[in-house]
Amino acid sequence: MTRLHRREFASMAGAGLIGALAGWPDAALAAAPTQPAGWSNWSGLEQCQPQRILAPADEGQLVDALKTAQGPIRFVGAGHSFTALVPTPMTLVMTDGLSGVVRHDAAAKTAVVRGGTRIAILAPELDSRGLALPNQPDISVQSIGGSFATGTHGTGAKLPAMHAQIRSLRLVTADGRVLTASREQSADLFHAAQVSLGALGAITEVELQLQPRFHLRRRVWTQRTDDLLAAAPRLSRAHRHFELFVLPHTGYGAGISHDEVPDGPPQHAESDDEDTLNDLRRLRDTLGRFPSMRRWLAGKFIGEREELSVDVSWRLLSNSRATRFNESEYHVPAERGVACLAEVLAAIEKHREAYFPVEFRFIAADDAWLSPFHGRDSCSIAVHAAAGEDHAYLVKEVGPIFRRHGGRPHWGKLHDMGSAELAAAYPRWNDFLAVRRALDPQGRLLNPYLRRLFGESANA
Repeated sequence: MTRLHRREFASMAGAGLIGALAGWPDAALAAAPTQPAGWSNWSGLEQCQPQRILAPADEGQLVDALKTAQGPIRFVGAGHSFTALVPTPMTLVMTDGLSGVVRHDAAAKTAVVRGGTRIAILAPELDSRGLALPNQPDISVQSIGGSFATGTHGTGAKLPAMHAQIRSLRLVTADGRVLTASREQSADLFHAAQVSLGALGAITEVELQLQPRFHLRRRVWTQRTDDLLAAAPRLSRAHRHFELFVLPHTGYGAGISHDEVPDGPPQHAESDDEDTLNDLRRLRDTLGRFPSMRRWLAGKFIGEREELSVDVSWRLLSNSRATRFNESEYHVPAERGVACLAEVLAAIEKHREAYFPVEFRFIAADDAWLSPFHGRDSCSIAVHAAAGEDHAYLVKEVGPIFRRHGGRPHWGKLHDMGSAELAAAYPRWNDFLAVRRALDPQGRLLNPYLRRLFGESANA
């Protein structure tokens, strides 16, 4: 318990908390081995032993490989999804070779980028060209193709998810065809491919709408949970980016705002992210059987504090950390966000083992067919459990709360919604399935998980 007496613990819901929910996969960015090898996602929850692993170095190699590859064929970037989107017994395609900025147009504020490019690599590359992503997720290890496929997002009540930045795309289908689509050309394919779970093919290139590089001022403060939740809607309107983290069993949360400021020298508050999360875990391990004492001690050391940082946008919006976890996340209508979060926190605090912060973000509506934000402004609520610890309650107990509030699941996070529920939640669900069947009538891209999700039989 010695760490409880450091100042870092007093600020554990401050700057350190931002990175506590992030992680970096063990896989290097080099090409995959040519011999069959086992694959595991970042948390270790999903695994497979494919008969063949492909690592194409360019679109031409991918086209040739897919023409003869044996299904189920699945694509993988960083492996940072928690659902079984990737596992296959047959052909696994690594996309890291399809990486890099192809070209950019500074005047139009656009860039063409290969689908296997990691956000952590793309953001500084764009910065060197005087450009920036308008928004980023809270971790940066994902490939942009994987981010689009699962509806990855950042936070900002007026800022949509990453796939809304796509102007046009190139898609290689299961039989090796190369298709292009935009809002003006093949619009149905475009709206289906923006968020596709990798079920239509591999996105090899995208043209992104960007903005000039910009600086942000980040404010992180701790506050009593009830006060922070009451202020959340107002804060989401007042700041370019706003999110909050609620610390279970403490009565406190952390607010995080980012606002654009003129260029200037960087300023960073000190943080000790991994020690911060470890302190929360030690508090749980020591006083988990005494919830009132746990809450009293946590409140005594957290208090209400504030820290400030200033830097170029990409250095503040995304983080990378080593702590592994499993996660469930849903997106509910914005007007129901705070009420849903309060219920979720109550359910989480029924479990003494819970200690991971609950994340709450705001996302603007878009029109991608399988976007969780299709047609509505939303609030994202994410719940976590340490890898190796029980996480079933995140789905079985918290999941029904999300659904009562009209929640749609994050495609890369744990959920148990079936095809009938999903069809009712997504207005263009059947339109997406029609496009999928037209592109891949034999279902070569469908592993067992996707077949269940889409309600497709093995003989489809």
